[in-house]
Amino acid sequence: MKIRIKFAKFGSLRFVGHLDLMRFFQKALRRAKVDVVYTNGFNPHQVMSFAQPLGLGITSEGEYVDIEVNTTQSSQMMLQQMNAVMVDGVQVLSYRLLPDDAKNGMSVIAAADYYVAFKKGVFVDWNILHKWNAFMEQNTILIEKQTKTKTETIDIRPLIYDSQVEDEGIYMQISCGSVANLKPEVVLDAFFSFVGCCFDPKMVDIHRIELYAKNDENNFISLEEMGSDIL
Repeated sequence: MKIRIKFAKFGSLRFVGHLDLMRFFQKALRRAKVDVVYTNGFNPHQVMSFAQPLGLGITSEGEYVDIEVNTTQSSQMMLQQMNAVMVDGVQVLSYRLLPDDAKNGMSVIAAADYYVAFKKGVFVDWNILHKWNAFMEQNTILIEKQTKTKTETIDIRPLIYDSQVEDEGIYMQISCGSVANLKPEVVLDAFFSFVGCCFDPKMVDIHRIELYAKNDENNFISLEEMGSDIL
């Protein structure tokens, strides 16, 4: 059985890297007595796949890890068992059964929602946010991207699906995944260049809200919606 677990990562845990988070979940699944499937071979490991690694320092309420289990109890019971062994800064939000033919989250992810909050006392000119609409009305937003061998000029405007200023911060829905992955920091850097300022990551707190795939109608659907609760 394929299971998709949604969880939040916040507080001081936002400074824990992806590899350490993977190791934590491996131990947490054992402590929670989840009947997880292990690979065969000399060095068996849990069948586990994270949808999209979260950047260091970013909080989230929309993280996903897919596992396979031999047996399982109800979603409500598994939530209780897992949250009982979680540390401060990680909370399991849902535990849902996927169809047998479902692909893992990493392979289907297409977009992500973020909210960028500007820190008080660091960001001085709040009027700059009034220029966000003008920034987004551009037909192209060109940035320089450094590869291993050369510098490329790419247009990130088609990768920004939605955005608006909210409560002295910015909401944005942007492309995410293996096909075209756009980081919110890159969008912010382009915006600050547009208004003639220099972007410093220390100016902002970034929070990931949700991760999406595309359904058969080519509409965005959250990874959580692709599964169903176990009763």
